[in-house]
Amino acid sequence: MGTPEFAVPALKILVEHDYHLVGVITSPDRLGGRGRKTVIESDVKKYAISKGLNVLQPTNLKNKDFLEELQALEADVQIVVAFRMLPVAVWDMPAYGTYNLHGSLLPAYRGAAPINWAIIQGERITGVTSFKLKHRIDTGDMLFQESLDILTTDNASDVHDRMKILGAKVILQTIQAVENDTVKLIAQDNSKASRAPKINKEICKINFAQATHKVYNMIRGLSLYPAAWCKIDGKTTKLINVTMFRDGVERMAGKIFTDNKTRMCISTIDGYIHIQKLQQEGKRRMDIQDFLNGYTVKSTQL
Repeated sequence: MGTPEFAVPALKILVEHDYHLVGVITSPDRLGGRGRKTVIESDVKKYAISKGLNVLQPTNLKNKDFLEELQALEADVQIVVAFRMLPVAVWDMPAYGTYNLHGSLLPAYRGAAPINWAIIQGERITGVTSFKLKHRIDTGDMLFQESLDILTTDNASDVHDRMKILGAKVILQTIQAVENDTVKLIAQDNSKASRAPKINKEICKINFAQATHKVYNMIRGLSLYPAAWCKIDGKTTKLINVTMFRDGVERMAGKIFTDNKTRMCISTIDGYIHIQKLQQEGKRRMDIQDFLNGYTVKSTQL
């Protein structure tokens, strides 16, 4: 059970190790593109179809017909990677249970956006965890964990791309443990839990009136998507790639410095964020030099 590109390596590794996949559950197709006329299939569906796998796309996971169809597959175990929250009737169905892959070292960063929040909070290490599903989200007993370094230059997309490969290996370990009857579950320590709630537009708005490293971590923690943003000349501008300079000198935050040719930076309370790539509303992503070649910044204060 999965939908985005992050879930594909986990499905692929099971296919490549000749496991009998009786079904792949993914999100329904949606309309997108110009005029919302293009049918967009999930990355998981596209891979599953290419391998001739049986694909189900329920709109309602509690629907009686879907539950009967799922039951008829007679799956021994279910694997969930980047999918929806499951009702009890679904996750409690297989004889050997349902296992989920989460993009953090649980119990840290429970929730919808663990990669983003780990970087935003300045973590240097994250990882993946496989756990057996139970009622409360991301609280099930753990099976395997593997760590992953976060480099100071990483953005969320960088970590995502490395994590999906590591996650696939952990899913393989998990299935092998179930197969070999070597599952040893470890309870999570709830006293060490932290949250990684869903990212919304308001969370993505940049507050430059704080320490430089906090602004820097926020921008890279939200890049490439959904991207941190601010208003430049009244226009919503996403900051895609930045570097930072911190000198510890107190100054007014949110002031723009640019030569309107090749460089632009924005002040924080103790340094500067140097913009390398941005995207202004209605425009494509651009390197700062390309942006300034066609645009003159009018306002010097956010």
